Amino acid sequence: MRAQRVVVTGGAGFLGSHLCERFVARGAQVICMDNFLTGAPVNVEHLMGRPRFRLVECDLTGFVHVPGPVDLVMHFASAASPTDYLRHPIQTLKVGSLGTLHALGLAREKGARFVLASTSEVYGDPLQHPQTESYWGNVNPVGPRSVYDEAKRFSESLTTAYRATHGLNTAIVRIFNTYGPRMRPHDGRAIPTFIRQALAGEPLTVTGDGGQTRSISYVDDTVDGILALADSSLAGPVNIGNPAELSMLELACLVRDLTGSGSPIRFVDRPVDDPHVRRPDTTLAAAELGWRPRIGPEAGLRRTIEWFERELPEARSAS
Repeated sequence: MRAQRVVVTGGAGFLGSHLCERFVARGAQVICMDNFLTGAPVNVEHLMGRPRFRLVECDLTGFVHVPGPVDLVMHFASAASPTDYLRHPIQTLKVGSLGTLHALGLAREKGARFVLASTSEVYGDPLQHPQTESYWGNVNPVGPRSVYDEAKRFSESLTTAYRATHGLNTAIVRIFNTYGPRMRPHDGRAIPTFIRQALAGEPLTVTGDGGQTRSISYVDDTVDGILALADSSLAGPVNIGNPAELSMLELACLVRDLTGSGSPIRFVDRPVDDPHVRRPDTTLAAAELGWRPRIGPEAGLRRTIEWFERELPEARSAS
């Protein structure tokens, strides 16, 4: 059933802003909450002034109150890129623990369905490939990435406990490497980094030997999958991602080709605990939600590059 009044935490972030946009387009009333640690009002400024959209500056680790009824709470508040969560380790852990607790409390108070944005990072550096939802993962609990990985693993456990203890209507979505418009060019993730570098004519910095893989999902596909889960009664966890797997070197070369850049490839040190492989098994999403990704890497990257070309000063000066 489609919700009529939705709270989106982290709604001014990259993925959260796309969710807010889609909910508004569906006719829902949307309360977008964000503390702007990594999100920004500019991401939802095109929704400002709409009678069914409201932006609220809110730190979810503190007290949270929403007047009136709520049908659906989408908990998407968290730093998501290594650059961000390594810069803000305590805040990342707090929003995954206290923030999740408060978002669950809001959903329980309102009798709303609760959807947790989890991540493929719960699988760590996986020993199973591709990764199914039944795989428990291979995570270093004291490594530098643990502030994000373990925050999400804890938030999954807390969500499950609320479902078992309080009968809360919950769902968990494990999101794989989503990209698209509104990514920050300096957020440290591979795709915005490669595009920014290629458009500026700078070397594309590939970590390690570039053989490690990721499965990249264009934001429209990811949002389709998340909405299908939100509209269902499925609890999950459910993988949402594109099984099209690319090595980092292949991805860098594809971005370079699509931008028409002459940038060289420069190999740099690989981060600690950087996963060797990543690819979702999406059998469950296909069977239970009727969801499959529609947009391949080349088409999605073209759309993303076009957006960066319009937004980046360095791209305009290089043209």
